[in-house]
Amino acid sequence: METAIINGNGRGEAGFHARVLAVQAALRAPKGLENKFGGYVYRKAEDILAAAKPLAREQGLIITLDDDIRQVGERYYVCATARLADGEHEVSARAFAREQAEKKGMDAAQVTGAASSYARKYALQGLLAIDDSADDPDTKEPSPDKKEPSL
Repeated sequence: METAIINGNGRGEAGFHARVLAVQAALRAPKGLENKFGGYVYRKAEDILAAAKPLAREQGLIITLDDDIRQVGERYYVCATARLADGEHEVSARAFAREQAEKKGMDAAQVTGAASSYARKYALQGLLAIDDSADDPDTKEPSPDKKEPSL
């Protein structure tokens, strides 16, 4: 019976959540881009969507994204909402990104677009339970040549 639910044949809320879990468990969206100036690797929302769409389709789920502009004090934030739904049930996650007052080389629409991309990426990461624990130095075994500091 568990296999039927994970394959998308489950009905009701429990079946829906099993299908969401199947997408989350199978999803691989590695950080494949490098910022040479900042010295870090990253992924874009488009990278997450490219990996997630086929998995969602297999489970009979649809991914949607939308943005809302919110003002807090004198600052504007893009609130992105990412959703997984099957027409009857839905789960969602939100993330916020603040628009910069101005950004060199960008017009106002580009500043909003950059904030939207950033917020959408983090909303998708929350929705799809993407973590970076494999890249976290605290999760790696210490190398044999390094000794623990003595107190």
